[in-house]
Amino acid sequence: MYEADACSRWLGIVVEAVRPGYARLSMPVRPEFLNGHGICHGGLMFTLADSTFAFACNSHNINTVAAGCSIEFLKPVHGGDVLCAEAVEQTLSGRHGIYDVRLSNRAGETVAMFRGKSAQIKGHVVPPPAEAG
Repeated sequence: MYEADACSRWLGIVVEAVRPGYARLSMPVRPEFLNGHGICHGGLMFTLADSTFAFACNSHNINTVAAGCSIEFLKPVHGGDVLCAEAVEQTLSGRHGIYDVRLSNRAGETVAMFRGKSAQIKGHVVPPPAEAG
């Protein structure tokens, strides 16, 4: 999935861990990520959280998309820091799931919380091997 994710690769997002219902990604805060207040733009923090959510909800190898999401910004993030995002599946019922993503700075402080709601669609992230006929 990462190879096809041009946005995450362009932003320098690193996939650190993925397992069923869980993902951890990180992103360095580059100077061009800073807004007019000199802190990390909230849209880029959202993008990291959304990408982490995507890896967690697609970790069951069923194509899954966002049905809705929200974020709460708690602390500013400064240039040169590294953001870490950890997504944890809270529930998966039928085709729908809920995932919480915690964004933290290099010091381990929580800087934002994101909640994503997912919907499974047709297909697989990695095609299953063809069945022997």
